[in-house]
Amino acid sequence: MRRVVVFIDAQNTYKGARELFFMKTDPSPCGQFDPIKLGELVCKKKPPSCGHEARRLHQVRIYTGRPESSKDPKTYGAHMRQSAAWEKKGVIVKARTLRYPFDWPTRSAEEKGIDVALAVDFVTLAVDQEYDIGVIVSTDTDLRPALEYVTDKNLASVEVAAWYTTFARGLSLPDRLMWCHRLVRSDYDAIADYVDYNIKR
Repeated sequence: MRRVVVFIDAQNTYKGARELFFMKTDPSPCGQFDPIKLGELVCKKKPPSCGHEARRLHQVRIYTGRPESSKDPKTYGAHMRQSAAWEKKGVIVKARTLRYPFDWPTRSAEEKGIDVALAVDFVTLAVDQEYDIGVIVSTDTDLRPALEYVTDKNLASVEVAAWYTTFARGLSLPDRLMWCHRLVRSDYDAIADYVDYNIKR
């Protein structure tokens, strides 16, 4: 049975769902998703070329920016409640503190190093033989070198997943065949998480 590890770019995946399936005026939970359900969905949606090959979801890892508690305590609290909910379900949460520009909050805080952290883990875990199939859930083209390295070194099988419409597609590698799980609105509905983490429970 081949072990599947799913690497999720949290903000990229959230924003993608929100932009494709919701209005800007919809509440902030619209676009949220359950990482474990997403991992299970991708694990089951195996490429046709795999035939009857058995796959097992081994890990779900999510990479996210973390607000700074002293600057934005409300958002920090919501983020920590969401992260705790993910971890309770078995998700491995990898967080990096957001960078705040000098004129924040006029300009938004920015994620820094998320794609690098994901790429490093994707390569490192492949080298350490921690997975047989690695799936990156993101449309961030900065992740292509990691996919290329694992593919070219034949360290593991690689796949990508992304929300899909005629104008939004997943990552691809020039001159290489790589399966992309095209996730549509019905897939989102199956894994949606509409919990408002701003509310203390």
